[in-house]
Amino acid sequence: MTTYVALLRGINVGGKKRVPMQTLRELLAGMGCEAVRTHLNSGNAVFTHAGADEGTLAARLEEAIERELGFSVTCLVREAGEIRRVVDANPFAGQEVDPARFLVTFLAGPADPATVADLDPAEYAPEAFALGEREVYLHCAQGIRDSRLGRVLTERRLGTAGTARNWNTITRLADMAGE
Repeated sequence: MTTYVALLRGINVGGKKRVPMQTLRELLAGMGCEAVRTHLNSGNAVFTHAGADEGTLAARLEEAIERELGFSVTCLVREAGEIRRVVDANPFAGQEVDPARFLVTFLAGPADPATVADLDPAEYAPEAFALGEREVYLHCAQGIRDSRLGRVLTERRLGTAGTARNWNTITRLADMAGE
């Protein structure tokens, strides 16, 4: 059995695309997932599964949500080790970074340095970002809502779908996946 983390994009925000966490747990269980647990009400689940890969699990979960709830949701799935790698590779480790203002956007595909090559980090200071393997780390020093970098580092620029979580959520998911 492999432990995975599912990250659903854009659910339970502003009354749209409501996915109760009990329903998410039931959908995952219906896909053969075991030890299913959710975190918060924003589409985070930890589970185990034998015999499927990240892409297959994400596609099956998207299909199940569409079939059962009648709308589409982008789902990203990562092995537990990937979540731990993201935490361990924190480019802002050792710096004073408020975890509530520090996001990681998980990407559906590899992070391509060419997509951000024209960005001058000095123009956005004190905000900062760093590309990972399949993620973008973003420190929004003045807050997420008013982040200039947040408005620039979009799916359109990055060329792939993504979903962001704050650092507190990511570290909690890594801990849950390691339990």
